[in-house]
Amino acid sequence: MNKPANEMEHTINNGKIISVRGSVVDVFFENDLPSIYTVLHTGKDKKVSVEVLTQLDDQRVRGIALNPTQGLARGMLVETDGKELTVPVGKNIMGRMFDVFGNTIDKGEPLKNMEQRNIHQAPPPLAKRSTKSEVFITGIKAIDVLMPLERGGKAGLFGGAGVGKTVLLTEMIHNMVGHNKGVSMFCGIGERCREGQELYEEMKEAGLLKDMVMLFGQMNEPPGARFRVGHAALTMAEYFRDDERRDVLLLIDNIFRFIQAGMEVSGLMGQMPSRLGYQPTMGTELSKLEERIANTDTGAITSIQAVYVPADDLTDPAAVHTFSHLSASITLSRKKAGEGLYPAIDLLQSNSKMCTPGIIGERHYNLSQQIRETLAQYKELKDIIAMLGLEQLSSADRKVVNRARRLERFFTQPFFATEQFSGIKGKEVSLEDALAGCESILADELNDLPESAFYMIGSIDEAKAKAPKKEATKKVDNNVPDKNKTVASSE
Repeated sequence: MNKPANEMEHTINNGKIISVRGSVVDVFFENDLPSIYTVLHTGKDKKVSVEVLTQLDDQRVRGIALNPTQGLARGMLVETDGKELTVPVGKNIMGRMFDVFGNTIDKGEPLKNMEQRNIHQAPPPLAKRSTKSEVFITGIKAIDVLMPLERGGKAGLFGGAGVGKTVLLTEMIHNMVGHNKGVSMFCGIGERCREGQELYEEMKEAGLLKDMVMLFGQMNEPPGARFRVGHAALTMAEYFRDDERRDVLLLIDNIFRFIQAGMEVSGLMGQMPSRLGYQPTMGTELSKLEERIANTDTGAITSIQAVYVPADDLTDPAAVHTFSHLSASITLSRKKAGEGLYPAIDLLQSNSKMCTPGIIGERHYNLSQQIRETLAQYKELKDIIAMLGLEQLSSADRKVVNRARRLERFFTQPFFATEQFSGIKGKEVSLEDALAGCESILADELNDLPESAFYMIGSIDEAKAKAPKKEATKKVDNNVPDKNKTVASSE
C-alpha cells in the first residue's frame, strides 16, 4: 500500500515565474527541478496552485494552473514541497462536498487531521481483479431488462443536451443508496453549479447524504481543475473499496467535459491537435482514469458516466473513445423525449456486454431478444404505417405493432427524482416484476387494456388495476404524447 502523502518527508524548493500565458505558467528553478505532477504554490498567500506537466530543460518547468491566474506576474516567488495534489480520505468525508483540492465547499466545518492521498494512483493489478461477472440491479425497468449493468463495470449514458442524463443519474443514486450498503460518489466535471446545488439539497431532503460523497469541478473553473477532479474522486472511491472493503457507485457527470478539459490543457500547452481539435493524447488520458474503475477481491467500483455527445453524433472521437471502455451503453434519444416516453432510452441503440445466457440466465436472455426483435420489426413497419395506415398491414404485423407500442409505454417509469415536477410518485421495479410484465405483453394477455394503461407505471399489476376505470378502446389514447398519429392499437 502507498505510504500516505502526509507522512513523506519533503524539503521546500523555491523558484520564480518567468512567464504567464492564461493558465500556463513557466517557472525557473536554480536546482532540483520538480518532477511531473508536482504541485507548485505561488501568488498572494500562495493560493495559486500549478501542476507541473512538462520539463522544458534543466532549469525550467511548464505547468497548468488549477486556480485563476489573475495577479500572477513575472519574477514572483514559487515554492514547492515536492508533493503531488492530494485529497483527504477516511470515514469523515461521508456526507460532504469537496472541490479538486479536497477542500469542503458545503459551508460545513472544515475537516482536520485527515489522511491525505495522491490523486495519481496506478490501476489495480490484474492479479487483484475479480473475473466473476455479476449484474448490478438499478430498479429501472428498461435498463435491468435490456441493458443490465455490470458490478465493477463502466456504463455510459449517451445523449445530447437536455435529454435527461442528469435526471437518470440522480434516480440511480436514489435507488442505489436506498438499498445498498455501499457508498455513492458523485463527481461533477464541468457541470453547472445549479445542478450541484440542487443535487445536494435533494439528497439532504431524502436522507441519502450520509452515504454519499460529492466532488465538483464546475464549468467556471480553470481547465486544470476540471481535468483533475475525476482523479480526485477515484482516489476517494479507492479508499472505500480497498480499505473499507465496501462497494462504491461512482457517478460521473460528465465524462465528455473531462475530455474537453484535457483538450483545453493540451491546446494551452502547445500540443498539435488531432482530429476535430481533440488532444493527441486523448486515448491515454481517458485510459488512465477509466482503468482505475474495477472489481477487485476487496470490493467493486461500479461507474455510470454521462457522456455528452456533440451534435448527437455518435461517431465523434470523444464518444468513440469512451465506448471502448464501457461494458454497457445507454443511449438517450431526443425523439423519445419529444414523444414523452421517459426515461428517453433508445432501446435498440443501447446494449450491454452482460446480456448473455451465461450471465443473466436463459429466460431473461430470450425475453430481451424477443423484445428487441419486436421493437426492430415495429421500427421497419413505421414507414408503411405512415404512408398507408395500419389497416394495410397483415394481421401478424398488426400484432407486432400492438406489442411494441405497449412495450414502449411499459418501459416508461415515474422517477423519484422528478416527483416535484410531474406530481407522479416515483416507482422502483424489481427485475422479476419487469420480466413478468414483458412476458404478459409479448403473450398478448393484456390486449383488452388501452395503451395509456401501460404509460408511467411500475409493475404490470398497476396496468391491470387501471382496467375497470378505463374502457378498452381500439384507438390510441390521446393523453399519451405521440408523434405517430396514424397508428392505432389493435386488439
